[in-house]
Amino acid sequence: MHEIKVPLGERSYPVLVGAGARHRLLEVLPIGATRAAIVTQASIPVTVDAGIEQQVFYLDEGEEAKELASVEALCRDFAVWGLRRTDVVVAVGGGVVTDVAGFAAAVYHRGVAVVHVSTTLLGQVDAAIGGKTAVNLPEGKNLVGAFWQPSAVLCDTETLSTLPPRDYRSGLGEMAKYAFLGVRNLPDLAIEDAVAACVAAKVDFVSGDERESGRRALLNYGHTLAHALETVDRYDLHHGEAVAIGLIYAAHLARRLGRIDDDWVAEHYRIVGGYGLPERLPEGVDPDELVRVMGRDKKATHGLTFVLDGPAGLEVVSGVSQDLVRATLNDLAG
Repeated sequence: MHEIKVPLGERSYPVLVGAGARHRLLEVLPIGATRAAIVTQASIPVTVDAGIEQQVFYLDEGEEAKELASVEALCRDFAVWGLRRTDVVVAVGGGVVTDVAGFAAAVYHRGVAVVHVSTTLLGQVDAAIGGKTAVNLPEGKNLVGAFWQPSAVLCDTETLSTLPPRDYRSGLGEMAKYAFLGVRNLPDLAIEDAVAACVAAKVDFVSGDERESGRRALLNYGHTLAHALETVDRYDLHHGEAVAIGLIYAAHLARRLGRIDDDWVAEHYRIVGGYGLPERLPEGVDPDELVRVMGRDKKATHGLTFVLDGPAGLEVVSGVSQDLVRATLNDLAG
């Protein structure tokens, strides 16, 4: 069992990674909690025993559950059940569950403890770690949310066997970005070691920049285009698939700006292609629509903004011209 500590002073917490991690839930619950609200989805074939009085609350299926209405419904259900500020919310599932349950925990009684039991690869390497919670608006992904650090995160690698192949592969898309964030030989690692390495890398960013005012934004590598593709929502892409395309796009854009060479672009193709992930834009993409949506990205404080690789490594680059962004989209046309 790998144990990685997220060092945030009095709010520090452990991330446990390994087979059977979910069975250690009781030992990581906040002291004094007498009730656990288990938030999950009916399709998730994973159960937990908090060792205290518990009740299960179900979210709707899919990304559609990431909406403000879901947060309101959860909070009302918590109130009817009698969940107190000293109790705990336990989110069991992937990124949709941890995002919605984490946001509900952040705002219910102005803050209730939350523990994430992450059951997907995407969640284990990214969504469950670091305290970012959010829901979507029609205008874009993750536009309404809160920073709310969990009390603990359990990444049980046994649960990965429950995932459909496409969902597992989607997680590999989120994992792939860590190959450019300092995790060496990532494709060669056993899955448990790979998850732990990605968690450790993310913890390094989170502990130094909890609220994404600087370096933590680099964790969004590949996500500007990815979120635009998901927001447009006509391309039948899972999040990790969109991120994979976003990584390739970011490499092409960096090359056009003279920041990286052809060999480093080829390395992006090697990593993404090695995981069996898409490398081209879906057919029928409207470049103008994608450019408009990318302009609403949370990083876009001074024009179109991307995380790009370069001589000094990854950095946030603002003020990229729309013409260059469109031309690079043509590089990846299906």
